[in-house]
Amino acid sequence: MQSDTLSNPKFGAASAVPKLPGAGLKAEHVAEILEYRPQIGFFEVHAENYMGAGGRPHQQLTAIRDAYPLSLHGVGLSIGGEQPLDKKHLQRLADLNRRYEPGLFSEHLAWSTHDTTYYNDLLPVPYDEATLNRVCDHIDEVQDFVGRQMLLENPSTYVAFAQSTMSELDFLKEVTRRTGCGLLLDVNNVYVSCTNHARSAESYLADFPVHLVGEIHLGGHAPDVDEVGRPLLIDAHDRAVDDEVWALYETVIQQNGALPTLIEWDNDVPAWPVLLKEAQAAGEILSRAAEAEYRAAG
Repeated sequence: MQSDTLSNPKFGAASAVPKLPGAGLKAEHVAEILEYRPQIGFFEVHAENYMGAGGRPHQQLTAIRDAYPLSLHGVGLSIGGEQPLDKKHLQRLADLNRRYEPGLFSEHLAWSTHDTTYYNDLLPVPYDEATLNRVCDHIDEVQDFVGRQMLLENPSTYVAFAQSTMSELDFLKEVTRRTGCGLLLDVNNVYVSCTNHARSAESYLADFPVHLVGEIHLGGHAPDVDEVGRPLLIDAHDRAVDDEVWALYETVIQQNGALPTLIEWDNDVPAWPVLLKEAQAAGEILSRAAEAEYRAAG
C-alpha cells in the first residue's frame, strides 16, 4: 500500500501533495480559481512556463501556491538525450523548486534536444544498457543538483527500437533501483503505447511497480490509424479522458489505494468547469477506494 510520502533516504520525503484529484493550471483559469476556490487537491504546472524571473505568471502562481499544494512537472530537461544536461535549465529547475516548494517534482523519460536544436516533442529512447546508464547518470545529476527526489514518467510511444534489449518495465524498475527516483504513472500513456504496439495494458499495469509511484496522470488521446489501417493513438491532451483509461485507472486505485491524480488537458483547453468535472470524476474513484479500504480495515 502506498504511504503518505514517497521517500528516498538521501533526499527525504517527496510528497506533500494529498491523495486527491488535481488539475493542470492554465492561465485562463486562474482568476476563476482564485475567486471561487474550488475543492481540489492540487495544481500542477509545467516548469518551463515559469522560468522567467518575474511578471504576471509568477504573481498568479504565487497566489495559487498560497491556496493549494503544487506539483512541478518538467517537459524540457531531455533526461534521455545523449548530450549533457543543460546546466542553465537545471539551475532554473532548482530555483523553481526552492521558490515554490512543490510537493512533487517530475520529468519525462524522453529526449528533446540535439546539438543546439530543441524539439517540441518528447521523443522515445531505446531500452538498452547504454541508454540505461545515461538516464541514470542524468537522474543522479538532477536529484543531486536540485536536492530532492524526482519522479520519472513512463512515455507514450509510437515506434519500438530494434536495439532495445529489455522491456520498458524492466528499464523503469532498474532506473529506480539505481537512482532512488520515484515514478509518475501516466495511465493514458500506458493505454496509448499498448494499443500502438498491440500489447495488453492490463498486463503492463499488473507488473508496474505502483509502490514507487508518487503521482498518476490521466489525459485524453486522439484516435488515428497507421499506414496499413491499424489503430494508432496519439497522446494529444486535447479532450476528456477515455472510458478505457478510466477503467484502467480504477483498477489501479482499487488494487493499490489512493494516489495524487492529475487531469492533463493542455490543448484545446476547455472552460474551467469542464476540467473541474474531470477531476471530480477521478475524485469519485478515489473516494470509492478509500471507503473500501476503510470497510476492510473495520
